[in-house]
Amino acid sequence: MRILYLYCHPLEESFHAAIRDAGVAALRAGGHEVDLCDLYAEGFQPVLTAEMRREYHDVTLNRKGIEGYIERLYRAEALVVQFPTWCFGFPAMLKGFFDRIFGPGITFDLSVPGKPRPMLRHIRHVMGISTYGRDRWRAFLVGNPPRKMITRYLRWFVAPGARIRYLALYHMNVATDGQRKTFLARVTTELSALR
Repeated sequence: MRILYLYCHPLEESFHAAIRDAGVAALRAGGHEVDLCDLYAEGFQPVLTAEMRREYHDVTLNRKGIEGYIERLYRAEALVVQFPTWCFGFPAMLKGFFDRIFGPGITFDLSVPGKPRPMLRHIRHVMGISTYGRDRWRAFLVGNPPRKMITRYLRWFVAPGARIRYLALYHMNVATDGQRKTFLARVTTELSALR
């Protein structure tokens, strides 16, 4: 299976880098083709400029500068999105990716007014992997927006019946070595089972 592994963390020495390495290794060991898209390492430009916003609905112009990312998304049969949860949301870099890439004529069709049609039906699996500085209860109290982005927002774009999973390590700031190892093992197990 072709997997787009969308990774968003600025520090190479972070726990997220260890999660990424374990996840990619598990997928490759399972025989999958993994396209690691490291937004920071690739220097992705997340800002939607005034010009880009003006061209947002023009399907002949709104792909400028992001053609390669769109092609990678179109090739994928599965999408893994890994990120830290900051201020109970996506990091700005990852939010910018969705702002720029998930547009008309790219991920949804607006050719029939008022009736958008999803265009990522080739994606059969979506998995979100995140860490939180706060506990699960506080995430619940604010509605856990990152979880909803993965499990609800992305669900609309992909194949009907696609398998959607969300793995989270809460209270990362006080997690023990044992808790981090357990989470790494869970990520490895889940990604190894991807078929």
